[in-house]
Amino acid sequence: MFRASGATFQASQADRKSKKTKGAKVIKSELVQIVAARNPHLYHRDVENIVNAVLDEITDALAAGNRVELRGFGAFSVKNRPSRSGRNPRTGDSVFVEEKWVPFFKTGKELRERLNPGMNDRDDD
Repeated sequence: MFRASGATFQASQADRKSKKTKGAKVIKSELVQIVAARNPHLYHRDVENIVNAVLDEITDALAAGNRVELRGFGAFSVKNRPSRSGRNPRTGDSVFVEEKWVPFFKTGKELRERLNPGMNDRDDD
């Protein structure tokens, strides 16, 4: 379905958006294909290694409790959810939910502006 030309990729995205889903999803193999198509001078296996390295570094940093910031895109961090008393939705019984650490993503300014074009125009009034 994907070919090296951008037109084919855009058509496949349009096909996906027309389906009754909550939005198009890009999986890691598709991301590798997109990056490889935009950089024809790189081997596909090298692009795959680069994408894996970036995702592994983000994961390792979060696992160490660090924050990862990609300017214009957003910041990944880890938040603590303390233990609490929950409820089993099937039986209604009270259950104990242990403390856990969860990844958190906050969008960057440029990404927010691209998702909401024209929002800055209203701020100038």
